[in-house]
Amino acid sequence: MCLALIAWRAHPRHPLVVVANRDEFHARPALPMHWWDDGAPILAGRDLEAGGTWLGLDRRGRLALVTNYRDPSLPKPEGRTRGELVPAFLRSPAAAADQARGFSARAAQYAGFSLLLADGRELAYVVSQPAAETRVLAPGIYGLSNRRLDDPWPKLIATRAAFERELAAAEPDASRLAAIVSDRRIAPDSALPDTGVGLALERTLSPPFVSGERYGTRCSSVVLIGHGHILFAERRYGPTAAPQGESFVKLPRMRAG
Repeated sequence: MCLALIAWRAHPRHPLVVVANRDEFHARPALPMHWWDDGAPILAGRDLEAGGTWLGLDRRGRLALVTNYRDPSLPKPEGRTRGELVPAFLRSPAAAADQARGFSARAAQYAGFSLLLADGRELAYVVSQPAAETRVLAPGIYGLSNRRLDDPWPKLIATRAAFERELAAAEPDASRLAAIVSDRRIAPDSALPDTGVGLALERTLSPPFVSGERYGTRCSSVVLIGHGHILFAERRYGPTAAPQGESFVKLPRMRAG
């Protein structure tokens, strides 16, 4: 996942709203969003290469999402996948802040990542680079791409204002939220970050929605967690943004505890 917009206690009916794109190589196998049948129930897509996931939730409204921290110069430890952090949190009874501190303590075991954990009471953030850091976030609107939370990358600047406008509605619309992250316009060179991958690739990766033959946006997800219900919608794409199906789940939210 390479773009996420998050509203935490910023809407009266939905304490948590998330809109996100997952970018990945199209050849990397993955399952669509579904209920996992191994262990505690988790609703998430699944990476079939390493077994983890990029975004998931449970019936209590606990949610986690992870993005990679893009810096080719960083070491890439082998043997652990960042995608295991999401189900590890969702299967744990621990509070978000406590779990975040635990993940931060062993962040060096993983390639660079940013991680958001929500437990209904707190929204915690962990970043592993340049040194592991954890903090509990105040109510507000946040954006995350492939560096630190709220780093002003072009794709965040391009989508955040539209996200804020949609949150002004009495009832945010899942289709309109998904449309916010469908923008394929390439950012001007003057606005591009320098993450060590070269100018040509920075251009390719700069739109909110990456449309490529080998690498691109694999799915767009919308999550609306209300006081009594949860909505999770996912649209999937293949090479050059060819639609590959969608899923929509709405369920009552269970009380924690």
